[in-house]
Amino acid sequence: MKTLIGGAIAVLLGIVGLAVWFGAFLNLLAGCIPPVLLLGGGLALYLGFDELKDSWKKEDGADAPANEDKTKIEELEKELSDLKKNE
Repeated sequence: MKTLIGGAIAVLLGIVGLAVWFGAFLNLLAGCIPPVLLLGGGLALYLGFDELKDSWKKEDGADAPANEDKTKIEELEKELSDLKKNE
């Protein structure tokens, strides 16, 4: 109950304060929006560039197995299928 009363008082004081200092609120809002856009845009650029670097690595084939690995994989798959047949 105390929380409900405290919340109601805070809302009323917030409405009164916003009505009285609306010009100051707009100045504060105008001062906050550009840095938020700047930081958000910088974060989006960083994440986009990081994703682009990951796609470059995949295109180069750095993550693809080497020929030796491919033959080893084929041998293991054959061995596994033989073991399944024997069961």
